[in-house]
Amino acid sequence: MVNKATGRVRVEVVYARPGEIWQRTVEVPPGATALQAVQLSRVLEAHPELSGNLPPLGIFGRLCSPAQRLQAGDRVELYRPLVFDPMESRRRRLLHKERHSGLPAGRGNQGGRRARKKQCSAQDGA
Repeated sequence: MVNKATGRVRVEVVYARPGEIWQRTVEVPPGATALQAVQLSRVLEAHPELSGNLPPLGIFGRLCSPAQRLQAGDRVELYRPLVFDPMESRRRRLLHKERHSGLPAGRGNQGGRRARKKQCSAQDGA
């Protein structure tokens, strides 16, 4: 995705919020950085909440430095901070599941593969 007339490289800049995806295709000079693509896209002006500190950046789902050099076709992503700690969210889901399953706390996985395997072995030996 190189513009042959100008020699510039085409990349996408993406920022997602709940209910909204902001996306722009920009042409940057060869060797441009992720930060330069973000600045050219004007995403910081479109979303004032980003103007204080530059959020973490990534290219196709992998974190990168703002100084990362871009290649044609790259998608530069601006990441929002996590609303919940992933471990806390997992703990809350487990508690919710236990409340609605009627099992005692911490006993939600008693009927897993290992328990079924023991049960089958006991039946085979009988």
